[in-house]
Amino acid sequence: MANLKEIRNRITSVASTMQITSAMKMVSAAKLKRAQDAITQMRPYAEKLQELMQNISSTLEGEVGGAFTKQNASEKVLLVVFNSNRGLCGGFNSSINKEVIKAAKGQFKQGGLDVFAIGKKGLEIFNREGIKVVDNLQDIVNKPTFDQITEVTAWAMEKYSNGEYGKVLVVYNKFKNAAVQEVTFEQVLPVELPKSGNAVSSEYIFSPSKEQILVDLIPKTIKTQMFKALLDSAASEHGSRMTAMHNATDNAGALKSELTLTYNKARQAAITNEILEIVSGAEALASGN
Repeated sequence: MANLKEIRNRITSVASTMQITSAMKMVSAAKLKRAQDAITQMRPYAEKLQELMQNISSTLEGEVGGAFTKQNASEKVLLVVFNSNRGLCGGFNSSINKEVIKAAKGQFKQGGLDVFAIGKKGLEIFNREGIKVVDNLQDIVNKPTFDQITEVTAWAMEKYSNGEYGKVLVVYNKFKNAAVQEVTFEQVLPVELPKSGNAVSSEYIFSPSKEQILVDLIPKTIKTQMFKALLDSAASEHGSRMTAMHNATDNAGALKSELTLTYNKARQAAITNEILEIVSGAEALASGN
């Protein structure tokens, strides 16, 4: 059994760790509130924009929407993968990286796969697995902005227009709640439009034409879809970290209680031994006299 000093040192260390994890939990909870508000406000707008695009396209005949709705000849796939810059957030990064590696070795193996990595985590894993990382952005994770993600989107749209990639997908953790995040693969390009004749007829006057509105609407929808993925990932990261720090704090508390009990038992045993030694010594002196 460890001596009393070693147990005291361990109790102090665990208590210090518990203070750190508790503080990290509170910080993540505050950040989660802001991130959750942002994605909650963004989703209705993104869904309505998508619905508007689908409704307009379904009333048109033939090929509509321009270059971003047409499948090109390339079989190569670009994945825009959203990770975090820091760890200590449970399975947030490992779950998404595992799915990317699985896709690279499975469904996207034949045509080839490139990754545009958002966030620091995952770079080393992708390089080790032989997955090509064409670019990496890290600052955007700490302060998600529409302008920065628009630059990434414009780059991906240009590569698709040039025929370098046949598909562009975003891979991110979709935020459900603080404890649940779902790894999601979502196709960005080409934009999939419904067949004509599926929309409910409505007496709207369009100016400019439906075709022109759709051409203008599609790039905005793509950018909004990418921004929504960024906000979803940010909320998922803070939720996952808050949950992980909550569990770590609880585990540290349980370990501290266990060590305290062990310390008290060891201290009681030491005191009992000292009393026995004193009594034995006193009896020896008495018998000697």
